[in-house]
Amino acid sequence: MLSDSEQQLYRLFNEIGTLNQLARSCAEQALPAGLTLAQFGILDHFMRLGGEWAPLRLAGAFQVTKQTMTSTLARMEAAGLVATRPDPEDRRAKLVALTPLGGDVHKNCLHRMGPALALMVDRLPAALVETLLPLLADLQSGLEKTRGAKG
Repeated sequence: MLSDSEQQLYRLFNEIGTLNQLARSCAEQALPAGLTLAQFGILDHFMRLGGEWAPLRLAGAFQVTKQTMTSTLARMEAAGLVATRPDPEDRRAKLVALTPLGGDVHKNCLHRMGPALALMVDRLPAALVETLLPLLADLQSGLEKTRGAKG
């Protein structure tokens, strides 16, 4: 039997899971035909963090296999959203970067999400969002540490 604290944490995770499903559904409706939510996530990753990333590092960041990431990146490269080049330090490896088209597609997707996000502005005041963001980041960090400790 779970303690009261464990039950509260379990309930919190259930609520976060439901929020994730609702947010994914909203985001998927704003994506252009042919772009998956996984691909949008990769575009978003590059827009936020920039730089070039090895497919293996991206796979770890998205918690998918290297094969899954390689397949996703191949489709994105064929669409002109990302570009790959050999890693100058390890010619067997590749580095992936966002293309200007990929950046434009990301911006267009965010623009298309705007109306749905605007509906939530009154329900989630900026002060509440500012309070929640660091708390959720701390929760994410704690969960990532727990994931790493299991291996």
